[in-house]
Amino acid sequence: MGANHFRIGFVGTRFGGTDGVSLETAKWAQVLRAEGHHCCFFGGSVAWPGDCSYVTPEADFKHPEIQDLNRDLFYNHSRSPASSARVVRLKDHIKVHLQRFVQRFGIDILVAENALSLPMNVPLGLALTEFLAETPRVTIAHHHDFFWERRRFSRSAASDYIHAAFPPRLSCVHHVVINSFAAKQLALRTGASSILIPNVMDFDAPAAPESDGYARDLRQQLGIAPDQHLVLQPTRIVPRKRIERAIELVRRLNEQATLVISHSAGDEGETYKQYLEEYADLLGVPVIFASDRIDATRGQSPDGRKVYSLADVYRKADLVTYPSLIEGFGNAFLEAVYYRKPLLMSLYEIFFTDIEPQGFRVIGFDDFIDKATVEQARRALSDREFTERMVEHNHALGRRHYSFRVLEEKLHMLITQYTGTG
Repeated sequence: MGANHFRIGFVGTRFGGTDGVSLETAKWAQVLRAEGHHCCFFGGSVAWPGDCSYVTPEADFKHPEIQDLNRDLFYNHSRSPASSARVVRLKDHIKVHLQRFVQRFGIDILVAENALSLPMNVPLGLALTEFLAETPRVTIAHHHDFFWERRRFSRSAASDYIHAAFPPRLSCVHHVVINSFAAKQLALRTGASSILIPNVMDFDAPAAPESDGYARDLRQQLGIAPDQHLVLQPTRIVPRKRIERAIELVRRLNEQATLVISHSAGDEGETYKQYLEEYADLLGVPVIFASDRIDATRGQSPDGRKVYSLADVYRKADLVTYPSLIEGFGNAFLEAVYYRKPLLMSLYEIFFTDIEPQGFRVIGFDDFIDKATVEQARRALSDREFTERMVEHNHALGRRHYSFRVLEEKLHMLITQYTGTG
């Protein structure tokens, strides 16, 4: 590599798809590559080409052994000796492959994408921590959320592992968080300082209207009638997203509208999805669970049907709902701003403290959706001038505060500071 250009290795459970970690990793990689750095990826599954990726299946939190292990680690107060032995075996196996990854690609700097934050894959976090303790190198731990933010990790037979690696206390590991509350909690709980880098979108390359006609049939393919509004819920199907509020909103709009949920349940099971299906049926609200037809990029489903990109469905949406109770930052918020869509959302804590003070205009609510909230949503669907002013105002603020230029400046500062170059 050239002077002050580095080989940067991203490490995570998996890279690819529409989850927030994968999307933000792609943005970091794009900015770093534009600066002349070479980026490679280590994970249980990796969407990038093989010439820059290293796949170790056991690094994926969905690997059968890891899922089985997690049931013993996080659903009990004590773990079995067999589970302890399995943790050690998997940790050693993953560490060997981490070493090979670093050697194969000549990695100078590692970026741990939530791998040292959330114990979705305990052996991976332990392997990376042990590897860095033995062969220290500049490592940026990019924390999207922490174990103390997830209720299911509050009862654990893995507290020794968690305190060792999520995150580790190593001088070569430098912490990056995505909101001010996480920075305070990290300092309070571990004594570690951190740099705040918010999520971003490429506001300097604004989304152009679709020109190739690929998504012209999106509404028809998803089963949405021409006279219906498309209300988009662009999140995973997990309880803290409070998707039942979006269903309630569609019911109360008294408009022809269909709610489209773009993501799957991910790692938290299908029970909540079943509840939403029953709730929507009870209220008579048409809901489309479209994760099999929507991905980060266009493609084809196993049965030969079109798969649309997340960008495609945003372009077709009339209103975006985001009623989350808790968010680390809010990818769906930024995406709606980027694609110039009106946004109905709850004023979750990080939005209230870190984002709203910038002056963004949203249809906001706290604990429940009242009549005034419904009326504002109805106006956003019917009053073009009102909506145009709202989305253009938000887009200008997004460009100022959450653009790739902001990310470029912060990453340049990090790399210069931690490598001693400049």
